Amino acid sequence: MTVFRRELKENLVDWLQLMDKTADDIKDEEPIFKEGLGLDSLDAVEIVIMMQRKYGIAQTQVENKREIFATFATLADFIMANRTK
Repeated sequence: MTVFRRELKENLVDWLQLMDKTADDIKDEEPIFKEGLGLDSLDAVEIVIMMQRKYGIAQTQVENKREIFATFATLADFIMANRTK
């Protein structure tokens, strides 16, 4: 696991207050929603806010949301490619 992916997993756990999860529980190819991490649309909004504040990604950059939010790996790849912070 890269340093960035570890940091992102820890940020997700903290930002979303996932009391029953740790960074080690989040697998790269795990779906973010429903059967994966079990997140919902409100969590998606929180993730977008986190991306803005922690990584400098403007909401307008978040197109193709289904692809970006498909798995942890797709989210991490998008953030890494588009971050300004």
